[in-house]
Amino acid sequence: MADIQQGGGGGKDGKVRSKKASTRVDMTPMVDLGFLLITFFILATTLSKPKAMTLNVPDKQNKEEQKTDPIKASKVLTLYLGNDNIVHVLDGIAPDDEKAKTEMKDVSFQEVRTAILKSKQRINSQNPKDDKGNEPFVCVIKPLPGSTYKNMVDALDEMKITKTSRYAMVDLLLQADKDLLGDKIKDNDQK
Repeated sequence: MADIQQGGGGGKDGKVRSKKASTRVDMTPMVDLGFLLITFFILATTLSKPKAMTLNVPDKQNKEEQKTDPIKASKVLTLYLGNDNIVHVLDGIAPDDEKAKTEMKDVSFQEVRTAILKSKQRINSQNPKDDKGNEPFVCVIKPLPGSTYKNMVDALDEMKITKTSRYAMVDLLLQADKDLLGDKIKDNDQK
């Protein structure tokens, strides 16, 4: 509590001096108030929730595998995630096709969205939806050994941003893919 202590007036000399008031402020209530405010704000705030991307995977099937029709290469955009944030894009062509080496483009991650949207528009305009109402466009993402986890997350983000509902993450490179990419895979293995 704040209390005021007053000193006496006269001394030995008989001179009358003005009374000096010394003040002492008790800080205990202020400290209590501070701790109450800190406690209130800690309890009243919401902690940030971890941000996670949902990734739907097919159910495990103990029964025999369902037979589906193969997807035509003309309806597929293949993204090979390479090293140094380079994406090798193969649009509507199978990797074992003769034109694949000349038609494959190397783009940066800033240009991937444009490539996806152009391919999606071209494929969806040329082909009708299937009997379930799905768009014909399919994107296949194949990370190469030199790609980073960030590249994979960025590619999945692009699928969400471009509202691509049919895409697949494939970690297996076929011999046709290896032949098509050639030195680009070897460069990744050396790093």
